[in-house]
Amino acid sequence: MKPDNINTSLNNLKNKELKIKKFEELIMSIDGIDEKKKTLWKEIYENATTDRENASILFTDSLMQIKGNTANHTILGPIIVKYIERMSRANDQILKLAEIIGSEEKPINMDEIYNSIDDGKH
Repeated sequence: MKPDNINTSLNNLKNKELKIKKFEELIMSIDGIDEKKKTLWKEIYENATTDRENASILFTDSLMQIKGNTANHTILGPIIVKYIERMSRANDQILKLAEIIGSEEKPINMDEIYNSIDDGKH
């Protein structure tokens, strides 16, 4: 792996960890919600962001392989579609999670939830 790729990967990991930490702080600040539910929400968010990130990495790699290569396009085209679908499903999971959290606690601002957990959307 090239040094630039390593630095990019490390920065992406730090950003992901920061987003997960911000999300955890947000849900832990909600009073009257069971701790198990909050833990589950954090896991759902973490899994969805990981799925989205992994699909994005594979999508980008596949896209680079098909440039100007018809044979690779034929082979990788359907796979790229699957990566796009995976990223879309992960985004849908994050949005649904925001709706669930918003419905649990009326005083929370939905814009605050979306902004807090949807930074860096692919």
